[in-house]
Amino acid sequence: MQVYINVNGVSQEDAWEQYGMLLSMLKESDPRKAAEQFDSGYQHGGGWNPPACYKQFKVIKNEWLKYPGDEPIRPILIIRFREERIFVYEHDIVRIVQPDGSHEICRMD
Repeated sequence: MQVYINVNGVSQEDAWEQYGMLLSMLKESDPRKAAEQFDSGYQHGGGWNPPACYKQFKVIKNEWLKYPGDEPIRPILIIRFREERIFVYEHDIVRIVQPDGSHEICRMD
């Protein structure tokens, strides 16, 4: 797993402190995709269960997300997990992007 810290001023130390639990849910030795691993590792928080309203998010320039009526939010971390890319955004929003470009978005707070 490769973790990239976004250039928006978040240090690697701060990122690991804040998102270490999230990152610890992903195991290279586990053959399941990230969403399945998040689902089993995050059961106390509701699992990986993207609400239908999150389909209203639009990906805009530089991988930012825009929800109707809200200000855009920027990615803080970018994780390469096998063939998937995982973006962690402000407000604990996580987006998993598949190799074909399809994606799911869920809040994991």
